[in-house]
Amino acid sequence: MPIESEHRESDSPYVARVWRGYASASGTLTSVATSHWELVFWRYQGVLHAAVRGPETSASTARLIGESESFGILFAHGTSMPHLPVPKLVDAEVESPHVDGRRFVLRGEEWALPGFDTAEDFVGRLVREGVLRRDPLVDDVVRGGVPEVGARSVERRVASATGLTQGAIRQIDRARHAAVLLGEGHPSLEVVHRLGYYDQPHMARSLQRFIGRTATQLQKPDDAGEPLSLLYKIEGDERF
Repeated sequence: MPIESEHRESDSPYVARVWRGYASASGTLTSVATSHWELVFWRYQGVLHAAVRGPETSASTARLIGESESFGILFAHGTSMPHLPVPKLVDAEVESPHVDGRRFVLRGEEWALPGFDTAEDFVGRLVREGVLRRDPLVDDVVRGGVPEVGARSVERRVASATGLTQGAIRQIDRARHAAVLLGEGHPSLEVVHRLGYYDQPHMARSLQRFIGRTATQLQKPDDAGEPLSLLYKIEGDERF
């Protein structure tokens, strides 16, 4: 199935990445696990949709029917919405009750649709209006920083802001990192040692659960069948 996509980093502390994609035919897509939540927009048969989509704790299959366009804002760890707690969004989504060609509804209010190049301006408005908040400790801890508060407080704040434990986030992000490295041609054993897996079977189980692929399939993507959803390197991450 032909899919075109692009993504970019963001200079906003609230945003992890911005992406957009286009599918030109029917088929299936492997949606890989992600520890981030996102605001996503998609157009199908001329109808625009918008939804808040939570973290995904395992790989799944998504069906695409015909031509479609999509755009999303992936939020940084620690960013959350008081009116839609992230823990309630894990492996789920909440669709906007109303969307037209220019506006959509979020928190019971109408907002102008953002774009790929204006995502940060839109996020800034959400912050100023109190729709978004951020706990900077969470992003720092998830990236490998040393907190100045107790372990229980850290776990409570991480779970509140992300819907996941630190361990779950690490497992998901490590599998995604492994998938990127394998796709770049790094040998499996090298990836095992570099990312701290116990052995190759340990990595294999992780890849199957979170990515839905074997190491061989990731190294030879043309033989793997359906395409994968967004994968990218995590720059500045000290965990791996």
